[in-house]
Amino acid sequence: MQFIDHAEIEVEAGNGGDGMVAFRREKYVPAGGPAGGNGGWGGSVIFEADSQLQTLLDFKYLRHFKAENGEKGGSNNCTGASGEDLIIKVPCGTVIYDLETEEIIGDLVSNKQTVCIAKGGKGGLGNRHFLSNSNRAPDYALPGLEGEIKKIKLELKLIAEVGIIGLPNAGKSTLISSLSSARPKIADYPFTTLIPNLGVVRKPSGDGTVFADIPGLIAGASEGVGLGHDFLRHIERTHVLLHLVDITSEEPLKDYKIIQDELQAYGRGLAERPQILALNKIDAVDEEFQELMIEEFQKLTQVPIFKISAVSKKGIDVLLQEIWRTLDREKELKNYLELEVEESLQLSK
Repeated sequence: MQFIDHAEIEVEAGNGGDGMVAFRREKYVPAGGPAGGNGGWGGSVIFEADSQLQTLLDFKYLRHFKAENGEKGGSNNCTGASGEDLIIKVPCGTVIYDLETEEIIGDLVSNKQTVCIAKGGKGGLGNRHFLSNSNRAPDYALPGLEGEIKKIKLELKLIAEVGIIGLPNAGKSTLISSLSSARPKIADYPFTTLIPNLGVVRKPSGDGTVFADIPGLIAGASEGVGLGHDFLRHIERTHVLLHLVDITSEEPLKDYKIIQDELQAYGRGLAERPQILALNKIDAVDEEFQELMIEEFQKLTQVPIFKISAVSKKGIDVLLQEIWRTLDREKELKNYLELEVEESLQLSK
């Protein structure tokens, strides 16, 4: 399956049906009067999040979507049928932007969540609506209104609680395959991973936590260099960042700084996101070198540092325990802040 995480499309709501001009013509009814019905509403364009979808591939070739028009009003005061709404399904995590204003008009996070992007046009009024004491036989009706037309941009931001970041060949794909049932492509050359990979890791309680293996970032990623610019957006929704560094690299400290600089340059609060540092591939170096590296990294950062081997799973259990603790702290903080906001709103009332 091809992974597409952004698309530009045009959506058009249905037009309202025209009002009807009609008069009653019935036997034994000497003064029938106007009987033209109103037109039906045009269908709206509605986006719905679907947890079964993982990509915006459906929008790569089909760029225009239109809902049904409303039908014209009928005689005998019959209202025309409304056009059927067009339901467009997108993956959870899809953000919808207005192309002209760049404003966010929808952010679909949870399954079955919906947002109306283009509203259908109102049906026109039939001549029955204009009946009055001064106008006993109106011979006109109103046309239906046009539906909204919008050019929009769809952007998929994966929903994962833990984002695994690092330079190419740091071992991210190997780690996520060790932690979950995900089977990403693994090889010993850069940019093996060309798409984000998701894996569900089970907590001791049995709950599942989604981990995302973000494609390798390089220097200049925040400015569009390499693959990172396209995938930095997928880190935005994560609660915790797991920074993986290859301890066998020629310059592990420099590798670490490259990624941190890119997070800082990208902005959107990524550099302030809770982080855990894991020094990978410890099987390939002796313990003395491992301790030396930890000492050097402790001079650079205050985040928790762990030694692991994604291949042999050495140190993985201890690392996961720290991830669970960090996630729990973040959820407690979020709940506390939401409670504070709710109490402030109640006091203001």
